Amino acid sequence: MNEQELSSMRHSLSHILAQAVLKFYPEAKLTIGPAVDNGFYYDFDLGDKSFSEEDLKNFQKEMEKIIKDKQKFEQFDLSVDEAKERLANNPYKLELIEELVKEGETTISFYRNVNNKGEVTFEDMCIGPHAENTREIGAFKLDKIAGAYWRGKEENKMLQRIYGLAFATKDELFQYLKMREEAEKRDHRKIGKEQQLFILDQQVGMGLPLWLPKGALLWRVMEDFWYQEHLKNGYDLVRSPHIGSRSLWETSGHWGFYSNSMYPPLEIGQSLESIKQGTKTDAKEEYLLKPMNCPFHVVLYQSSPKSYRDFPIRYAECGTVYRYEKSGEVSGLTRVRGFTQDDAHIICRKDQVEEELGRVVDFIIHMLSTFGFNEYNVYLSLRDPKNSDKYAGNDEGWEFTQAVLEKVAIDNGLNYTKEEGEAAFYGPKLDFKIKDCIGREWQCSTLQFDFNLPNRFNMAFRNSEGQDEKPYMLHRALFGSFERFIGVLIEHYAGNFPVWLAPVQVKVIAVGAAHATRVVEVVESLKAQGVRVEANVTDETVGYKIRQAEKEKVPYMVVIGDKEVESGKLTVRVKGIEGQTEYSVEDFATEIIIKTKDRK
Repeated sequence: MNEQELSSMRHSLSHILAQAVLKFYPEAKLTIGPAVDNGFYYDFDLGDKSFSEEDLKNFQKEMEKIIKDKQKFEQFDLSVDEAKERLANNPYKLELIEELVKEGETTISFYRNVNNKGEVTFEDMCIGPHAENTREIGAFKLDKIAGAYWRGKEENKMLQRIYGLAFATKDELFQYLKMREEAEKRDHRKIGKEQQLFILDQQVGMGLPLWLPKGALLWRVMEDFWYQEHLKNGYDLVRSPHIGSRSLWETSGHWGFYSNSMYPPLEIGQSLESIKQGTKTDAKEEYLLKPMNCPFHVVLYQSSPKSYRDFPIRYAECGTVYRYEKSGEVSGLTRVRGFTQDDAHIICRKDQVEEELGRVVDFIIHMLSTFGFNEYNVYLSLRDPKNSDKYAGNDEGWEFTQAVLEKVAIDNGLNYTKEEGEAAFYGPKLDFKIKDCIGREWQCSTLQFDFNLPNRFNMAFRNSEGQDEKPYMLHRALFGSFERFIGVLIEHYAGNFPVWLAPVQVKVIAVGAAHATRVVEVVESLKAQGVRVEANVTDETVGYKIRQAEKEKVPYMVVIGDKEVESGKLTVRVKGIEGQTEYSVEDFATEIIIKTKDRK
């Protein structure tokens, strides 16, 4: 079954759901019911009523009856006036009709379900397409009930949404449910709490994670590696502030083009105390939380004259940015309001572009594979050739950059998909979507051209002929953001981090109080050699302490009792491996250090 057929099948199921709901709630007002990636949904206005879990079971049974009835989907058109008359009691459909009229439509498309007796069992305003009949809908399962604002706008009425899952076969549906069950076990929010990595606190603010000591240590391990690799790869490290003046964002174009993802201005001309006291000031300074690091890097570039000999310039920064997200869209670490991009901007001559792109692709692949991601899909985002006026830059620049991006993708053997119309307004890009161990795609690494900022800031350098020339500017991020990448890492490994990444590599456990002194000695010795280690000398039983270490998914456990105190040796348990191994303290530390250096 191809994508179009699957989408038609899922959309057909949304109509079957609506038909089933009307049997139990004939007063329900229908709104919209599209197909989505894993199935379908339909939004209903029930007035002051709400769906229950028992309702879902009843709707499922009724849908199965409708499917067995092999009802046909038939399309028909009504004039605008006829459609309005038929839907006079449904303000949602009337709103949609008005929009269609504004777009120039003179007729309104409907679909009806017709049973074997020729009776119309259901009809809905809809452009389709649909399956031929209700038998041709594959496998489905009603999934959950949720609230949803009409048209996704918070100022509109809250509706009741029913989600359904739908796939071509029962086996595909089963595999999806199995994958989702596994995903729930790997939920980074659950594991992050169990392993004490981070917290989300409403008092601090939605979408602003706080990092506990173990999570901060994981971040530091990643960031140290990031800095080392960037210095080895010829990048210069820079830093920029969290806020910038309004004029900066007006010059960059973010004020006009990116305002729905930015927070309102901060007035810096007076203190909070002055405002509380009602003091007025004539000096009004407006600053904005930065949504991106790019304009700061451009200003750094312009801080001194540049010659063709200075290129390429590679500025890199782990910079925290802030973007507006609706409260309903914020989720764990993967969708936050404040996050740290592992950002870099490469400024170069035209003759250096291809080599620089190739270097970045190699760098992305190296970073992803180091963290255990060897499968990914690449998407080449191009401008819409039918609507080129909405993009910055000229035709010559776009043709060159799109062609060179595709050449780099081909030369590097990337499995890429072209997506026309998906380019940013400022330039084409390559997006890397990594696959985790259960097959889910995550958008992380990206490599983008930018025509916008070089033009807006009049970036220039003196070429070999002594004339001013505009450089090319590349944006790139390898993790995307630390928060999102760590969330994906947690789910990919289910918290079972490899030794080099684990915030705690070794847990040293005392059998009893008499062994605590030796535990402390071992811990101090391992720490001195660079091992990340914790002691457990509590009064709990050994079995409990071992189970706790297993729950925390520490790679190594060392249990110290009478035998270990007398011999000076360590009895080591390796996570996931049966049995125990005896080491000297020095040999054990060496093994961990080797694995840390080899990133295993």
